[in-house]
Amino acid sequence: MMNKYPAEDDEGCIEYKLKLSIEEKDRIEKIATQMKYRLIEGGGEAFYIIGVTDDGFPMGISEDEIKKTLKILRLAAEKINASIKVIRKNPAKNGYIVELFIRLARKTRPPLFITIPVLGNVDCGKSTLISVLCTGRLDDGKRGAMMKIARYLHEIISGRTSSISSHHLGFNRNGEIVNYEIADPLNEAEIFLRSNKIITFIDLAGHKRYLKTTVRGVTSRTPDYALLVVAANTGLLKMGREHLGISIALKIPIIAVITKTDITPKWVLKNTLEEIVSLLKKPGLNKIPVLIKNLDDIILSAKNISSNRIVPIFIVSNVTGSGLDKLIEFLNVIPPRMRWDERISEKSLMYIEDKFNVRGVGLVVSGLMLQGAISKDDYVQVGPFSDGSFRISRVKSIHINRINCDRVIPGQEACLALTNIDYNEISKGMVVLDKSINPRATREFLAKITILKHPTTIKSGYQTVCHIHSVRHTVIFKDMSIEPMRTGDTGMVRLKFLKHPWYIRKNDTFILRDSRTRALGTILELK
Repeated sequence: MMNKYPAEDDEGCIEYKLKLSIEEKDRIEKIATQMKYRLIEGGGEAFYIIGVTDDGFPMGISEDEIKKTLKILRLAAEKINASIKVIRKNPAKNGYIVELFIRLARKTRPPLFITIPVLGNVDCGKSTLISVLCTGRLDDGKRGAMMKIARYLHEIISGRTSSISSHHLGFNRNGEIVNYEIADPLNEAEIFLRSNKIITFIDLAGHKRYLKTTVRGVTSRTPDYALLVVAANTGLLKMGREHLGISIALKIPIIAVITKTDITPKWVLKNTLEEIVSLLKKPGLNKIPVLIKNLDDIILSAKNISSNRIVPIFIVSNVTGSGLDKLIEFLNVIPPRMRWDERISEKSLMYIEDKFNVRGVGLVVSGLMLQGAISKDDYVQVGPFSDGSFRISRVKSIHINRINCDRVIPGQEACLALTNIDYNEISKGMVVLDKSINPRATREFLAKITILKHPTTIKSGYQTVCHIHSVRHTVIFKDMSIEPMRTGDTGMVRLKFLKHPWYIRKNDTFILRDSRTRALGTILELK
């Protein structure tokens, strides 16, 4: 008999139903309302488990009862423009337990976005994996897949990523990948228009020389999950461990993918897997590794990964395609971790991640909408400039995934065309704010920090680089509650931005870094 499920929670995206038998209109309306609530809780997706009591007992129901229950649920789903997919059917005491995956149709809302930075050591196959997933075309073993998504010529020549780039994998309401149905599988506009759910992969550099770029790529995007790529033939090397440490420190749930299995002897692959499992189980990390072997493992991991305890491990080959089907199914059903819908009523805030000077348009800035909403022709504040001031600007146009839109909401990456500001006046790390906010540019702040790694000691006057959202700026240690500080120490410090004030907020998390990750902190007070 199946194990007992946890008792049903009134909140969240998981609903239990023992069985349904009444097709009356009022009953279906009630079920539809309840289903819409579960879908909203899950950001547009939900799991229904039928044949289970509210306290989690797997009673099971007969084939006829399953058909009747599915018919009623589908009638309810039609009323709210949702689709239902049966993902599992297992035997139980009195019949079967059936698990359903429900997704809202595109008509009722914009696509559901899930952001996943892809981390790992240099040459472990990060860009190749992204390319194979997004294009559906296997690698030739000679970096052919990587070349399809490289941004610069020197990346193609060296075979190594040195910048930040985004690539999208779209799923339609039936869980099919839309990229594979269009002429150009990397066409952002077509993916956006056809998808109900979009996985945004952030391709980041693995070489230690580009750690500052990689850290910015993670801290500026508010990711749902982090995908850690490990080459089977080399194991988890120095920078891969560094990236794992960053994800752990920022409390980002991790998905592990072991690549290059086609060129790795079985005993080497076994050693690599054992190394990853052993590391994840160590005190301080305390994770539960789950090697994905079948659909049951996929569903179990997808429903529980948001707890930040489970780490699903996939074993794949970008050359033969082995294991990619399991990873794709997992990405299809994985729930969003960030509850962006709850932030839409707040005052608008976007950190500027990049800027462009577009001919005929002027200044265009891009970034992730953290809260609130911005519409075309809205007036917003932009800053702080070097003197700490903010300036009113009008949003001339908005583009999301190269599509002209009238509005951007939390969780979406967008490009905004702004007036009244020159290209040379904008710096990455500045913000676009609601015009009603009375903003404050901060030069000094009090924080609680933990030293993760440092070869010697840290004293007053020490300078390092601070990453807060897309801000990357040198800070100097002014006052310290513990002096000197060493690896493992936690204490209060007063930090000062060296040359430029920034817009930061109480409780923001930040990373201090120079050649390697040094410390993790939380802002307590703005000075």
